[in-house]
Amino acid sequence: MIIIKTKDEIEQMRKAGEILAACHREIKTMIKPGITTIEIDQFVEKFLKQHGATPEQKGYKGYAFATCASINDVICHGFPSAAVLKEGDIVTIDMVVNLNGWLADSAWSYAVGQVSEQAQRLLTVTEEAMYKGIEQAVVGNRMGDVSNAIQKHAEAQGFSVVREFIGHGIGQDMHEEPQVPHYGPPGRGIRLKAGMVMTIEPMLNTGAWQSKIDSDGWTARTIDGGLSAQYEHTIAITEDGPIVLTRQ
Repeated sequence: MIIIKTKDEIEQMRKAGEILAACHREIKTMIKPGITTIEIDQFVEKFLKQHGATPEQKGYKGYAFATCASINDVICHGFPSAAVLKEGDIVTIDMVVNLNGWLADSAWSYAVGQVSEQAQRLLTVTEEAMYKGIEQAVVGNRMGDVSNAIQKHAEAQGFSVVREFIGHGIGQDMHEEPQVPHYGPPGRGIRLKAGMVMTIEPMLNTGAWQSKIDSDGWTARTIDGGLSAQYEHTIAITEDGPIVLTRQ
């Protein structure tokens, strides 16, 4: 069942999104060779606490961290660790913020120092693809219009779109209906309505789109060792167009 949010409920989610976006702005200043993702994770937990919020994914199905930290060939759900980020790496930091019971979710990929031309193109095109999808998230369109806009842009630039991990509705639960694929034909799927709140979070790879899961049961990697990037916003669909609740 898709839970339609009221304007007041969307406003509560926007407040959570503002804290999340502010946290990502701080992370951007921290990303450099020599830092570790566990240091970033510890910063995030402290930042959220200072702003009266909590990290929703900590404890989710036994997950132990405030963030997911996915480096280079890791698509998503990487564990923060003491491994040092190196010049040329790319890293995605993903978090879900809970403020007074309402949630916001956003992932962002960062370049560590100077990265290769291929890596920079991947970052640029992945972010562009996310916004192409958001542009189609309007009342009356179908979910497939969102999905196809992402896939069309990504593949035109020579990148593949991950199929196994998709966007989702969100509200007081981290994963609600509807599901939000980032691939597929236009004109299909549910009709979009005002009050729907969801994440749009394409993951693009330089190689094949398929993934494999590490022995930890969480970390998803590209099957061929290619790079992967992800950008994610939480959006609300309104009669006046999509509102990005996690805008930085």
